[in-house]
Amino acid sequence: MTQTTDFLAPARLGRLALPNHLVMAPLTRNRAEADGTPTPLMATHYAHRASAGLIIAEGSTPNAVGQTYPNITAIHTDRHVAGWRRVTEAVRAGGGRMFLQLQHGGRVGHPATTGLTPVAPSAVPLPETIFTPHGHRPAAVPREMTTDDIRATVADFASAARRAVEAGFEGVEVHSANGMLLHQFLADNTNRRTDAYGGSVRRRVRLAAEVTEAVADAIGADRVGIRISPASTVNGVLEDGTDGLYAALLARLKELDLAYLHLVRSDPGTGWYRRIRADWPGVLIGNPDLTDLTTEAVTRAVQDLLAAGADLVALGRPFLANPDLVERLRRGAPLNPVRDRYFMYVGGADGYNDYPALDGQAAPSSSDSMVALDGARVA
Repeated sequence: MTQTTDFLAPARLGRLALPNHLVMAPLTRNRAEADGTPTPLMATHYAHRASAGLIIAEGSTPNAVGQTYPNITAIHTDRHVAGWRRVTEAVRAGGGRMFLQLQHGGRVGHPATTGLTPVAPSAVPLPETIFTPHGHRPAAVPREMTTDDIRATVADFASAARRAVEAGFEGVEVHSANGMLLHQFLADNTNRRTDAYGGSVRRRVRLAAEVTEAVADAIGADRVGIRISPASTVNGVLEDGTDGLYAALLARLKELDLAYLHLVRSDPGTGWYRRIRADWPGVLIGNPDLTDLTTEAVTRAVQDLLAAGADLVALGRPFLANPDLVERLRRGAPLNPVRDRYFMYVGGADGYNDYPALDGQAAPSSSDSMVALDGARVA
Protein backbone atom coordinates (compact mmCIF):
# COMPACT_ATOMS: atom_id res chain seq x y z
CA MET A 1 0.00 0.00 0.00
CA THR A 2 1.07 3.61 -0.55
CA GLN A 3 0.21 6.88 1.10
CA THR A 4 -2.34 7.52 -1.62
CA THR A 5 -4.47 4.47 -0.72
CA ASP A 6 -8.13 5.48 -0.55
CA PHE A 7 -9.61 3.58 2.38
CA LEU A 8 -13.11 4.17 1.00
CA ALA A 9 -12.21 2.48 -2.31
CA PRO A 10 -13.11 -1.20 -2.91
CA ALA A 11 -10.75 -3.86 -1.56
CA ARG A 12 -10.40 -7.63 -1.69
CA LEU A 13 -10.08 -10.27 1.00
CA GLY A 14 -9.37 -13.49 -0.82
CA ARG A 15 -12.55 -14.45 -2.65
CA LEU A 16 -14.50 -11.58 -1.05
CA ALA A 17 -14.98 -8.22 -2.75
CA LEU A 18 -15.21 -5.52 -0.08
CA PRO A 19 -16.75 -2.06 -0.67
CA ASN A 20 -14.03 -0.35 1.40
CA HIS A 21 -10.92 -1.01 3.50
CA LEU A 22 -12.65 -0.59 6.89
CA VAL A 23 -13.34 -3.55 9.18
CA MET A 24 -15.59 -3.51 12.22
CA ALA A 25 -13.46 -5.08 14.95
CA PRO A 26 -14.92 -7.77 17.24
CA LEU A 27 -16.48 -6.08 20.27
CA THR A 28 -17.74 -7.96 23.31
CA ARG A 29 -21.09 -6.38 24.24
CA ASN A 30 -22.86 -8.92 26.52
CA ARG A 31 -26.19 -8.84 24.66
CA ALA A 32 -26.68 -12.58 24.10
CA GLU A 33 -29.10 -14.79 25.97
CA ALA A 34 -27.80 -16.60 29.05
CA ASP A 35 -26.96 -19.69 26.99
CA GLY A 36 -24.99 -17.67 24.44
CA THR A 37 -27.67 -17.42 21.75
CA PRO A 38 -27.62 -14.13 19.79
CA THR A 39 -30.70 -11.95 20.18
CA PRO A 40 -32.81 -9.87 17.73
CA LEU A 41 -31.22 -6.82 19.38
CA MET A 42 -27.88 -8.02 18.05
CA ALA A 43 -29.26 -8.56 14.55
CA THR A 44 -30.35 -4.94 14.49
CA HIS A 45 -26.99 -3.74 15.83
CA TYR A 46 -24.92 -5.49 13.20
CA ALA A 47 -27.33 -4.72 10.36
CA HIS A 48 -26.95 -0.99 11.07
CA ARG A 49 -23.18 -1.38 10.50
CA ALA A 50 -23.42 -3.39 7.28
CA SER A 51 -21.65 -0.61 5.34
CA ALA A 52 -18.32 -1.74 6.85
CA GLY A 53 -16.09 -3.51 4.36
CA LEU A 54 -16.15 -6.49 6.71
CA ILE A 55 -17.72 -7.09 10.12
CA ILE A 56 -15.90 -9.43 12.51
CA ALA A 57 -18.56 -10.42 15.01
CA GLU A 58 -17.77 -10.62 18.71
CA GLY A 59 -15.91 -13.52 20.27
CA SER A 60 -18.08 -16.65 20.50
CA THR A 61 -17.17 -19.66 22.57
CA PRO A 62 -16.60 -23.04 20.88
CA ASN A 63 -17.63 -24.97 24.01
CA ALA A 64 -19.31 -24.38 27.37
CA VAL A 65 -16.14 -24.23 29.49
CA GLY A 66 -14.69 -21.54 27.22
CA GLN A 67 -17.28 -18.92 28.24
CA THR A 68 -15.78 -15.81 29.80
CA TYR A 69 -18.52 -13.50 31.16
CA PRO A 70 -22.33 -13.56 31.42
CA ASN A 71 -24.31 -13.11 28.17
CA ILE A 72 -21.36 -13.83 25.89
CA THR A 73 -22.19 -15.37 22.52
CA ALA A 74 -21.45 -19.00 21.68
CA ILE A 75 -21.40 -21.24 18.61
CA HIS A 76 -21.59 -24.86 19.77
CA THR A 77 -25.30 -25.76 19.61
CA ASP A 78 -28.01 -25.76 16.97
CA ARG A 79 -29.74 -22.95 18.85
CA HIS A 80 -26.62 -20.81 18.60
CA VAL A 81 -26.49 -21.45 14.85
CA ALA A 82 -30.12 -20.39 14.42
CA GLY A 83 -29.56 -17.21 16.43
CA TRP A 84 -26.47 -16.26 14.47
CA ARG A 85 -28.21 -17.02 11.17
CA ARG A 86 -30.75 -14.32 12.00
CA VAL A 87 -27.81 -11.90 12.42
CA THR A 88 -26.00 -12.84 9.21
CA GLU A 89 -29.22 -12.69 7.17
CA ALA A 90 -29.93 -9.20 8.48
CA VAL A 91 -26.42 -8.03 7.63
CA ARG A 92 -26.50 -9.65 4.21
CA ALA A 93 -29.82 -7.93 3.48
CA GLY A 94 -28.03 -4.65 4.15
CA GLY A 95 -25.22 -5.55 1.76
CA GLY A 96 -22.70 -6.61 4.41
CA ARG A 97 -20.29 -9.49 5.00
CA MET A 98 -19.35 -11.13 8.32
CA PHE A 99 -16.68 -13.28 9.91
CA LEU A 100 -17.17 -14.70 13.42
CA GLN A 101 -14.44 -14.60 16.04
CA LEU A 102 -13.93 -17.91 17.87
CA GLN A 103 -12.86 -17.23 21.45
CA HIS A 104 -12.05 -19.63 24.30
CA GLY A 105 -11.47 -17.77 27.57
CA GLY A 106 -9.31 -20.36 29.28
CA ARG A 107 -8.69 -19.08 32.80
CA VAL A 108 -10.84 -16.03 32.00
CA GLY A 109 -14.00 -17.73 33.22
CA HIS A 110 -15.73 -18.65 36.48
CA PRO A 111 -17.90 -21.47 37.88
CA ALA A 112 -20.48 -18.88 38.95
CA THR A 113 -21.01 -18.16 35.23
CA THR A 114 -20.59 -21.57 33.61
CA GLY A 115 -21.02 -24.09 36.43
CA LEU A 116 -17.63 -25.45 35.35
CA THR A 117 -14.07 -25.04 36.57
CA PRO A 118 -12.17 -23.06 33.94
CA VAL A 119 -9.30 -24.77 32.12
CA ALA A 120 -5.92 -23.32 31.19
CA PRO A 121 -2.41 -24.35 30.21
CA SER A 122 -1.42 -24.30 33.89
CA ALA A 123 -3.16 -23.85 37.25
CA VAL A 124 -2.40 -20.12 37.36
CA PRO A 125 -5.43 -17.90 38.15
CA LEU A 126 -6.15 -14.42 36.89
CA PRO A 127 -4.42 -11.84 39.10
CA GLU A 128 -7.71 -9.96 39.51
CA THR A 129 -11.41 -10.44 40.17
CA ILE A 130 -13.77 -11.46 37.38
CA PHE A 131 -17.34 -10.40 36.67
CA THR A 132 -20.02 -13.06 37.11
CA PRO A 133 -23.85 -13.07 37.25
CA HIS A 134 -23.42 -12.42 40.98
CA GLY A 135 -21.03 -9.50 40.65
CA HIS A 136 -17.26 -9.49 40.87
CA ARG A 137 -15.74 -12.63 42.38
CA PRO A 138 -12.15 -13.68 43.08
CA ALA A 139 -10.73 -15.52 40.11
CA ALA A 140 -10.96 -19.32 40.23
CA VAL A 141 -7.85 -21.46 40.01
CA PRO A 142 -8.13 -23.12 36.60
CA ARG A 143 -7.59 -26.81 36.00
CA GLU A 144 -4.46 -27.59 34.00
CA MET A 145 -5.51 -29.07 30.68
CA THR A 146 -4.59 -32.65 29.90
CA THR A 147 -3.53 -33.70 26.42
CA ASP A 148 -7.02 -35.15 25.99
CA ASP A 149 -8.48 -31.75 26.93
CA ILE A 150 -6.25 -30.11 24.35
CA ARG A 151 -7.27 -32.52 21.60
CA ALA A 152 -10.95 -32.01 22.46
CA THR A 153 -10.52 -28.22 22.40
CA VAL A 154 -8.91 -28.33 18.96
CA ALA A 155 -11.84 -30.41 17.75
CA ASP A 156 -14.31 -27.96 19.34
CA PHE A 157 -12.76 -25.04 17.46
CA ALA A 158 -13.06 -26.94 14.18
CA SER A 159 -16.68 -27.86 14.92
CA ALA A 160 -17.47 -24.25 15.84
CA ALA A 161 -16.00 -23.09 12.52
CA ARG A 162 -18.26 -25.47 10.61
CA ARG A 163 -21.25 -24.23 12.59
CA ALA A 164 -20.30 -20.63 11.83
CA VAL A 165 -20.36 -21.32 8.09
CA GLU A 166 -23.70 -23.08 8.55
CA ALA A 167 -24.94 -19.93 10.31
CA GLY A 168 -24.09 -17.83 7.25
CA PHE A 169 -20.68 -16.37 8.13
CA GLU A 170 -18.14 -15.93 5.34
CA GLY A 171 -15.43 -17.22 7.66
CA VAL A 172 -14.02 -17.16 11.18
CA GLU A 173 -11.26 -15.48 13.14
CA VAL A 174 -9.25 -17.56 15.62
CA HIS A 175 -8.73 -15.44 18.74
CA SER A 176 -5.13 -15.87 19.92
CA ALA A 177 -4.89 -12.48 21.62
CA ASN A 178 -5.79 -10.43 24.69
CA GLY A 179 -5.01 -13.07 27.31
CA MET A 180 -7.54 -15.66 26.13
CA LEU A 181 -6.74 -19.40 26.07
CA LEU A 182 -4.48 -19.53 23.01
CA HIS A 183 -2.59 -16.45 24.22
CA GLN A 184 -2.26 -18.09 27.65
CA PHE A 185 -0.41 -20.95 25.95
CA LEU A 186 1.87 -18.45 24.17
CA ALA A 187 2.79 -16.51 27.32
CA ASP A 188 5.35 -18.07 29.63
CA ASN A 189 3.86 -16.65 32.85
CA THR A 190 0.59 -18.52 32.24
CA ASN A 191 2.12 -21.57 30.54
CA ARG A 192 4.33 -23.47 32.99
CA ARG A 193 3.96 -26.83 31.29
CA THR A 194 6.88 -29.17 30.69
CA ASP A 195 5.21 -31.30 28.02
CA ALA A 196 4.87 -30.84 24.26
CA TYR A 197 2.78 -27.67 24.75
CA GLY A 198 5.07 -25.76 27.11
CA GLY A 199 8.62 -24.60 27.70
CA SER A 200 10.28 -23.67 24.41
CA VAL A 201 8.84 -21.12 22.00
CA ARG A 202 8.20 -23.88 19.47
CA ARG A 203 6.08 -25.76 22.00
CA ARG A 204 4.22 -22.71 23.30
CA VAL A 205 3.00 -21.76 19.82
CA ARG A 206 1.83 -25.30 19.15
CA LEU A 207 -1.80 -25.02 20.34
CA ALA A 208 -2.50 -21.76 18.48
CA ALA A 209 -1.06 -23.34 15.35
CA GLU A 210 -2.94 -26.63 15.76
CA VAL A 211 -6.25 -24.86 16.34
CA THR A 212 -5.75 -22.67 13.27
CA GLU A 213 -4.72 -25.65 11.15
CA ALA A 214 -7.77 -27.65 12.29
CA VAL A 215 -10.12 -24.76 11.57
CA ALA A 216 -8.56 -24.23 8.13
CA ASP A 217 -8.93 -27.94 7.40
CA ALA A 218 -12.59 -27.81 8.48
CA ILE A 219 -13.78 -24.87 6.37
CA GLY A 220 -10.90 -23.88 4.08
CA ALA A 221 -7.95 -21.63 4.84
CA ASP A 222 -9.40 -18.83 2.71
CA ARG A 223 -12.21 -18.56 5.28
CA VAL A 224 -9.88 -18.30 8.31
CA GLY A 225 -8.10 -15.39 9.97
CA ILE A 226 -6.17 -15.22 13.23
CA ARG A 227 -5.89 -12.38 15.72
CA ILE A 228 -2.73 -11.74 17.76
CA SER A 229 -1.67 -9.08 20.27
CA PRO A 230 2.12 -9.09 20.68
CA ALA A 231 3.36 -7.66 23.99
CA SER A 232 -0.18 -7.20 25.30
CA THR A 233 -0.63 -7.66 29.06
CA VAL A 234 -4.44 -7.81 28.94
CA ASN A 235 -5.82 -10.36 31.41
CA GLY A 236 -2.46 -10.68 33.10
CA VAL A 237 -0.38 -12.38 30.39
CA LEU A 238 3.35 -11.63 30.13
CA GLU A 239 5.41 -12.82 27.17
CA ASP A 240 9.14 -13.41 27.27
CA GLY A 241 10.85 -12.75 23.95
CA THR A 242 7.87 -11.40 22.03
CA ASP A 243 9.71 -11.07 18.70
CA GLY A 244 10.90 -14.67 18.64
CA LEU A 245 7.55 -15.96 19.87
CA TYR A 246 5.56 -14.44 17.03
CA ALA A 247 8.24 -15.15 14.45
CA ALA A 248 7.85 -18.84 15.34
CA LEU A 249 4.06 -18.68 15.22
CA LEU A 250 3.93 -16.88 11.89
CA ALA A 251 6.53 -19.20 10.37
CA ARG A 252 4.17 -22.10 11.03
CA LEU A 253 0.98 -20.29 9.98
CA LYS A 254 2.09 -18.56 6.78
CA GLU A 255 2.24 -21.85 4.91
CA LEU A 256 -1.54 -22.19 5.37
CA ASP A 257 -2.36 -19.21 3.12
CA LEU A 258 -4.95 -17.87 5.57
CA ALA A 259 -7.47 -15.15 4.75
CA TYR A 260 -5.69 -12.67 7.04
CA LEU A 261 -3.64 -11.88 10.11
CA HIS A 262 -5.32 -9.39 12.47
CA LEU A 263 -2.82 -7.42 14.56
CA VAL A 264 -4.20 -5.76 17.70
CA ARG A 265 -3.06 -2.22 18.54
CA SER A 266 -0.96 -1.83 15.44
CA ASP A 267 1.50 1.01 15.80
CA PRO A 268 3.23 1.49 12.44
CA GLY A 269 6.12 3.24 14.18
CA THR A 270 7.23 0.21 16.18
CA GLY A 271 9.86 -2.29 15.15
CA TRP A 272 7.70 -5.32 15.90
CA TYR A 273 4.94 -4.01 13.63
CA ARG A 274 7.41 -3.66 10.76
CA ARG A 275 8.84 -7.11 11.44
CA ILE A 276 5.41 -8.73 11.46
CA ARG A 277 4.48 -6.96 8.23
CA ALA A 278 7.71 -8.18 6.67
CA ASP A 279 7.21 -11.74 7.98
CA TRP A 280 3.58 -12.09 6.93
CA PRO A 281 3.08 -12.63 3.19
CA GLY A 282 -0.72 -12.39 3.21
CA VAL A 283 -3.40 -9.86 4.09
CA LEU A 284 -2.68 -7.90 7.27
CA ILE A 285 -5.51 -6.19 9.15
CA GLY A 286 -4.18 -3.37 11.30
CA ASN A 287 -5.96 -2.16 14.42
CA PRO A 288 -4.89 1.31 15.62
CA ASP A 289 -4.73 2.16 19.33
CA LEU A 290 -6.96 5.24 19.29
CA THR A 291 -7.07 7.78 22.10
CA ASP A 292 -8.62 10.58 20.03
CA LEU A 293 -11.94 9.55 18.49
CA THR A 294 -12.47 12.59 16.29
CA THR A 295 -13.05 12.26 12.55
CA GLU A 296 -9.64 13.73 11.81
CA ALA A 297 -7.79 11.42 14.21
CA VAL A 298 -9.54 8.27 13.02
CA THR A 299 -8.95 9.18 9.36
CA ARG A 300 -5.28 9.87 10.03
CA ALA A 301 -4.81 6.58 11.92
CA VAL A 302 -6.38 4.60 9.08
CA GLN A 303 -4.26 6.34 6.46
CA ASP A 304 -1.06 5.87 8.49
CA LEU A 305 -1.64 2.12 8.81
CA LEU A 306 -2.38 1.70 5.12
CA ALA A 307 0.75 3.67 4.29
CA ALA A 308 2.73 1.33 6.59
CA GLY A 309 1.60 -1.76 4.70
CA ALA A 310 -1.68 -2.80 6.32
CA ASP A 311 -4.20 -4.04 3.77
CA LEU A 312 -7.33 -3.36 5.84
CA VAL A 313 -7.94 -1.43 9.06
CA ALA A 314 -10.14 -2.64 11.92
CA LEU A 315 -11.90 -0.08 14.12
CA GLY A 316 -13.70 -0.80 17.37
CA ARG A 317 -15.11 2.14 19.30
CA PRO A 318 -15.68 4.30 16.20
CA PHE A 319 -18.05 1.61 14.85
CA LEU A 320 -19.53 1.08 18.31
CA ALA A 321 -20.75 4.70 18.48
CA ASN A 322 -21.39 5.33 14.80
CA PRO A 323 -23.63 2.91 12.87
CA ASP A 324 -22.93 5.05 9.78
CA LEU A 325 -19.17 5.41 10.39
CA VAL A 326 -18.23 4.85 6.75
CA GLU A 327 -20.50 7.67 5.58
CA ARG A 328 -19.32 10.00 8.33
CA LEU A 329 -15.70 9.48 7.33
CA ARG A 330 -16.65 9.90 3.67
CA ARG A 331 -18.21 13.30 4.42
CA GLY A 332 -15.73 14.35 7.10
CA ALA A 333 -18.69 14.64 9.48
CA PRO A 334 -18.28 14.64 13.29
CA LEU A 335 -18.37 11.30 15.10
CA ASN A 336 -20.66 10.40 17.98
CA PRO A 337 -18.79 10.18 21.29
CA VAL A 338 -18.75 6.78 22.99
CA ARG A 339 -21.15 6.58 25.91
CA ASP A 340 -20.12 5.81 29.46
CA ARG A 341 -18.29 2.46 29.67
CA TYR A 342 -21.20 1.08 31.71
CA PHE A 343 -23.39 1.03 28.59
CA MET A 344 -20.88 -1.09 26.69
CA TYR A 345 -21.67 -4.18 28.74
CA VAL A 346 -24.91 -3.57 30.62
CA GLY A 347 -27.28 -5.18 28.09
CA GLY A 348 -30.32 -3.74 26.35
CA ALA A 349 -30.64 -1.15 23.60
CA ASP A 350 -29.19 1.76 25.59
CA GLY A 351 -25.66 2.48 24.43
CA TYR A 352 -26.06 -0.22 21.79
CA ASN A 353 -28.76 0.50 19.22
CA ASP A 354 -29.61 4.10 20.06
CA TYR A 355 -26.58 5.94 18.66
CA PRO A 356 -27.93 8.45 16.10
CA ALA A 357 -27.12 8.45 12.40
CA LEU A 358 -26.21 11.60 10.50
CA ASP A 359 -29.85 12.54 10.05
CA GLY A 360 -30.12 12.83 13.83
CA GLN A 361 -32.47 9.88 14.18
CA ALA A 362 -31.78 7.02 16.53
CA ALA A 363 -31.31 3.64 14.94
CA PRO A 364 -34.56 1.69 14.51
CA SER A 365 -35.36 -0.94 17.13
CA SER A 366 -35.95 -4.65 16.65
CA SER A 367 -38.87 -6.83 17.67
CA ASP A 368 -38.69 -10.43 18.83
CA SER A 369 -39.05 -11.78 15.31
CA MET A 370 -38.14 -9.00 12.89
CA VAL A 371 -35.30 -6.58 12.24
CA ALA A 372 -35.78 -3.12 10.73
CA LEU A 373 -33.51 -2.37 7.77
CA ASP A 374 -33.86 0.96 5.97
CA GLY A 375 -37.61 0.88 6.22
CA ALA A 376 -37.93 -2.76 5.16
CA ARG A 377 -38.89 -5.61 7.43
CA VAL A 378 -36.73 -8.69 7.31
CA ALA A 379 -37.69 -11.95 9.04
